[in-house]
This record gives sequence, structure tokens and C-alpha cells, in this order.
Amino acid sequence: MDRRPADSDSAAARGWTPEELAAPLLAWFDRHGRTDLPWQRPATPYRVWVSEIMLQQTQVAVVIPYFDRFMARFPTLAELAAAPLDEVLHLWSGLGYYARARNLHRAARWLRDEQGSAFPEDLDLVQALPGVGRSTAGAILSLALGQRHPILDGNVKRVLARCFAVPGWPGRRPVLDRLWALAEAGTPSRRVAAYNQGIMDLGATVCTRSAPACDLCPLADRCRARLLGQPTTFPMPKPRRSRPGRSCQLLVIRDPGGRILLERRPPIGLWGGLWSLPEAEPGVDPDLWCRTRLGVGIALVETGATRYHDFSHFRLEIRPLLTVLRDEPATLADDDRYGWYDPLDPPRLGLAAPIARILADWSAIRDPAEPSVDNERGAHR
Repeated sequence: MDRRPADSDSAAARGWTPEELAAPLLAWFDRHGRTDLPWQRPATPYRVWVSEIMLQQTQVAVVIPYFDRFMARFPTLAELAAAPLDEVLHLWSGLGYYARARNLHRAARWLRDEQGSAFPEDLDLVQALPGVGRSTAGAILSLALGQRHPILDGNVKRVLARCFAVPGWPGRRPVLDRLWALAEAGTPSRRVAAYNQGIMDLGATVCTRSAPACDLCPLADRCRARLLGQPTTFPMPKPRRSRPGRSCQLLVIRDPGGRILLERRPPIGLWGGLWSLPEAEPGVDPDLWCRTRLGVGIALVETGATRYHDFSHFRLEIRPLLTVLRDEPATLADDDRYGWYDPLDPPRLGLAAPIARILADWSAIRDPAEPSVDNERGAHR
């Protein structure tokens, strides 16, 4: 990126003031902004709320098909509140960060019981909902109702940090406070929805993390990071830490009819509230485990290929033990922690992505008495 001299003109030399951002941003948004996103048609508080929760730490392109399926099943807040959590998690499966779905469902039930299924229009009430912070609350009320509230998602942080050359990592309180002050000062009193959508769109499509298209940016001429010739150094990235590893052993238990045993995870922790494969301590005897819980031993056991799944803070090593029961299980009916997954008639349950992949591989085996495990690729044929 070529560097412009700081004294090329007085406006460029002083950079932007927050109050000056609205005019060029709105003009850019009118030509290039995203106005056909599904939650914008119509932009009701309920639809925008669901979209904003889904968009937390997730890109728009990934969210769109999930949002469409979610709205087809739960077109109103009341219908979301009335649904069982399992069905909500089922529609969330693969989107990750499942606490978002649990919080959404819990908030919907509270709104049904305490607000008559009416979405609140007060910032403090919205911000008090589970899973909703200051920026999300401001986005909901500004995008859906046109209320004047600043927002500060990751895209907005990047635009403001570069425009005003704000040093430091936004996760540190002094840096975050500075960015909030800039967001507050820059948010106009008119066309707030267009401005907030525009600054998010600018960060997502032009002022990107590693390859900003400064020649397409309406703020480039007076962007301080660009004038310094260092647009990608702002904002400072989160300090790196080594990502620890964890491991777990999962039992893939198949009955003679082809059903696979599932276990509901505790509500808090890894895959909280989702259905998973039973987890067993390393060195556990799978035959004893099955006899104790199911009243029947196993006819076959094999060690499946190790799999890995990356989370934001650690890497999980998954070691599956693949087993087939000798007979139909004699017990289990009264234990709601467990259930059976029938691949021919899959239940609508919340499943984490790696669990869904293991189920798909194991379910594809035609003869449960003769599994074939490709230990190089972890695929079952």
C-alpha cells in the first residue's frame, strides 16, 4: 500500500473526527451495502435478535442457511419458546457455540412468561437477556427499530481502530473503552440502521483483517492507519497463547438392529445439553460397561481412528471404540440420560459436528457384525 505524505492536505493530515464518518459511510452503504439479508426481510426485533445471536463469532455466509431453517420452524418468538430444547439444538447442530442456542431458548421462554412474547424495546431489558451484551442489544434495537445505539462487533472494532489508529488489543479495557467512545460519537441520530449496517458491512467486505481493499474504502483518504502505511497493524491481535490439548474416549455402541446409543451431555461444559456418544475413562472395559448399563455384552470391539476437533481454546483428541452388542439391550428404558439413534429414522436432536460425522460413518456400515475401519482416514466403509 503506497504511503501518502501526512501534509498532502490539511483534512488528510488531521484524519477523521468520529462525527464525520456518517456521511461517507451512508453514501457508500447506499451503493454497496447489504440490503437483501434474510433477517432484513422483514427486520423485526425477533428476527434480528435471532440473527445477531447466530452471527456472534460466525460469518454471514455460514449463518444464512441456519437462519432460514430456524425461521421456517420458529417463525415467532412464541413458537421458539414452546419448542423443546432438543429441537432447537438440532437446528443449531453444526453452527457451534451451543450456549448461544441454549441462551436463545431460555430468553424466549422468559419473554413468553414475563413479557407476553413481546420483544422489549428498552436497551437495558434487551441487554439483560441471556447471551446479549451491549453491542448485540444496540444492534437489535437499531437495525429493527431505528433506535440510536452504537454497536461494536469485531468488524466495527477493526474499522474504528484503523480510522483512528487506536493502538492495542481491543480485549484490553482501555482500548475497548476508547473504541466505544468513538462508536458513540460517530453514531448519527438519523438513518441509524443504515449506518450500523454500513459500518459492519465495510469491515466485513472492504476493511478486512488481512487484506483490506483500501482503494474501495470511502474512509481511506483520511484513515490514519493507511496514512501511516500500516493498515493491518490495527487493531493489535490478541496475544498468542499455546492451545492446550484434551482427549476423550467415546463408545460407539451399536445394537443388532443398527441403532447407536447416545448420551445427553450435562447442561454446562463441552457440548452442553447436546446428545453425544457415551464417554468412558481410558482403559475402561467396554464389555463390562455395556453389561452394567445395558444388561448385555458385546460381540465385537475395534479401536477406531483417532479424530481431532479444534475449539477456540483447545484441541480435542477423540478416540472412538467401535462396538456391537450381542443381543438387544435388556435395560435403559427408564434412564433419560440415554437414547437410541436410528440412522434409518434419525431423531431431531442436537448433535455436535464431530459426533454427527462419527454417527454418519458408523451408520453407513451395512453389516453391524462386520465393521471395516480404515485406520488411515477414519472412514467406515
